Amino acid sequence: MEITDKAKAEAALARIGYYRLSAYWYPNRKSETYRDSSDGKAKVRVLDGFRDGTKFSDALDFYVFDKKLRMVVLDALERVEVGVRTDIALRLGVHGPWAHRDPSKLHGNFARRPAKGKSGPSKHDEWLHRLDDKYRKSKEDFAKHFKRKYSADQPPIWVAVELWDFGTLSHFFAGMNQGDKNAIAAQYGLAQGKTLETWLRNLNDVRNLCAHHSRLWNRNITSLPSWPKAGEIKSLDHLVGQTQSLPRLYASLVILRHLLLTINPSTTWADRLKKHVSDLPVNPYVTLQSAGFPPAWETLELWKS
Repeated sequence: MEITDKAKAEAALARIGYYRLSAYWYPNRKSETYRDSSDGKAKVRVLDGFRDGTKFSDALDFYVFDKKLRMVVLDALERVEVGVRTDIALRLGVHGPWAHRDPSKLHGNFARRPAKGKSGPSKHDEWLHRLDDKYRKSKEDFAKHFKRKYSADQPPIWVAVELWDFGTLSHFFAGMNQGDKNAIAAQYGLAQGKTLETWLRNLNDVRNLCAHHSRLWNRNITSLPSWPKAGEIKSLDHLVGQTQSLPRLYASLVILRHLLLTINPSTTWADRLKKHVSDLPVNPYVTLQSAGFPPAWETLELWKS
């Protein structure tokens, strides 16, 4: 690895840390193909040495690019989180102020069965326990006001959603009955609530990466999103059948863009994203395609302003 400014490199390593920064030069490490003796299959092994032309400054530029990318993505995640929380509050409010606490208004797998491999409380019970703990500890003005005025009551759904984070949201949406999930999904042009359920899980993974300052670019997102069938939403058809792209960042960005077009149709978020992605540091081993972006992605209908 070429280091032209040793003092700057030492300062960066002291400030950022070797292992965090090493994620950004990982693509530049050499690799080799070998035959695995256990199964006879050809596999790739990453080596300690670097490919020709690798510079420390490139890894640092990539780190800064990824940090700014997380800020852009967090802005969209916040809008989606607030928008879908409101969708849930409006939908469940029809069933009653405390429908989120009523097992009869939720899916049986969530409301009555314990978490996988466990016995005892249902997943809903565990979810409520975490929510109630947040309410008890909350210092928000709305929570303090409700505690003061209605000390004997738990907050209704339209108050409770203000305490939810993305994880709380995605877990609860998965536990809603199918009719309610389908109704909310339909607002976003989706035929199945199950699709939106997988989207929210995927975005929760993205949110956790951003919140914990983890590398976002060029990595697999753990929760794989389901995808609408061809023709269901034409602007999403370019990823139909592209199973290798669905775990990549681009698919998550497509989901955010599609949801935002309903939540805030006048948003300029796509323009900011396109501008930032155009500043991807030049590196033959770190490309748009490696993050799942198709050629000329910014010209697709979905990304037009």
